[in-house]
Amino acid sequence: MAPIKPISPLTPSPLPTMSTLQPLIISLLTCHLLLSGLPSSMAASGHGPQCSGPERGSTLRIFHVNSPCSPLRPPAGLSWEESVLRMQAEDQARLQFLSSLAGSRKKSSVPVASGRQIVQSPTYVARVQIGTPEQTMLMALDTSDDAAWVPCSGCIGCSPSTVFDPTRSTSFKTVGCQATQCQQVPNPTCNGSACSFNMTYGGSSIAAGLSQDKFRLATDPVADYTFGCIQKATGTSVPPQGLLGLGRGPLSLVSQAQSMYKSTFSYCLPSFKSLNFSGSLRLGPAGQPVRIKYTPLLRNPRRSSLYYVNLIGIRVGRKVVDIPPEALAFNPATGAGTVFDSGTVFTRLVEPAYVAVRDAFRARMRNAAVSSLGGFDTCYTVPVVAPTITLMFAGVNMTLPMDNILIHSTAGGLTCLAMAAAPSNVNSVLNVIASMQQQNHRVLFDVPNSRLGLSREPCS
Repeated sequence: MAPIKPISPLTPSPLPTMSTLQPLIISLLTCHLLLSGLPSSMAASGHGPQCSGPERGSTLRIFHVNSPCSPLRPPAGLSWEESVLRMQAEDQARLQFLSSLAGSRKKSSVPVASGRQIVQSPTYVARVQIGTPEQTMLMALDTSDDAAWVPCSGCIGCSPSTVFDPTRSTSFKTVGCQATQCQQVPNPTCNGSACSFNMTYGGSSIAAGLSQDKFRLATDPVADYTFGCIQKATGTSVPPQGLLGLGRGPLSLVSQAQSMYKSTFSYCLPSFKSLNFSGSLRLGPAGQPVRIKYTPLLRNPRRSSLYYVNLIGIRVGRKVVDIPPEALAFNPATGAGTVFDSGTVFTRLVEPAYVAVRDAFRARMRNAAVSSLGGFDTCYTVPVVAPTITLMFAGVNMTLPMDNILIHSTAGGLTCLAMAAAPSNVNSVLNVIASMQQQNHRVLFDVPNSRLGLSREPCS
């Protein structure tokens, strides 16, 4: 492979900073509490409930990064408060990353697991087979990114745990400088006849050679899949076994496997309290729900990968709260608006919207004493019976039950509203509908028809 032009490390973002239903192993906030109840031998071996099993058709089993099935789970021992603060910091970094994407200019089902301990890493990981013969990689899934990239043998700065060895694959090939794909990656350069590129992801920088090989998702092979073979990485944001983009750009899975999956996929995320950790990601139009309501997908030409929707209001209980229209308005010029993102855990709203929702929530609590925990400023030490919160989109409402809006400490008796204001230290104009609020809903991304479907579904 042609040598990669060296790059200088970038400054990391500041810290405190993915037919048949198959098991989805997921933990949102209190995963470490759930895992602490598992036998130590189970957690250590990674053979927790439903960790193995055949993959069928276009359905991949998925795992959360913190699940006992994931080799990427973080070390045990964090207190509940420490876990909350850690996830808040990771979400804040994720928000900064999404905000930078929103304002920048540039061109069936599968099992997944979580890699959330890595700052700005997406929440789920999927098992992908690459090459001939196949090499197994647990690649992070990101609905807000396009390209796929994996660490390759000899990579400087990559995790040593698992790398893809292109010399062992008879179907591996480099992509030439004149290929269309070379113009679709950021900062393309030519070393001889091979295309390479430099990019940033969160607080990391990546140097990779543009390559092609066979990717297999469940039982579906995708020939000549274009991806980056990472040769140098800096920072802590790079998922250790690579990333598979589910955005709308030309190099995403949605585009590269368009003939197979028709640019359609959905997922259903179970409650983080589910002991069975069941759920699914479905690729392609087959097996998608028939009775489902849609809201239009909006396109931001400045960042066409993000899944924007039109959030027109929020209701707390039966009352629509008073939110300034500009806090919800879609504006491609600034990146403002609302996106669905699987890699953020807790929903973030721009400050005027969040304050209006928070104050309406507090009023329903009849002036009970309020405390805080990190970025969560609405916490209670008394029993909480929360009102529903309804996200009102054009064409469909998404009503969040109590399990989707409250987090509970099992030790200290603290209960918090699991939403927060968008980070104030960046030019954040983005509302992000995150994974905890999406749990026990089927979320369907129908790109050809420019629509996002929503329906309640017991994923747990």
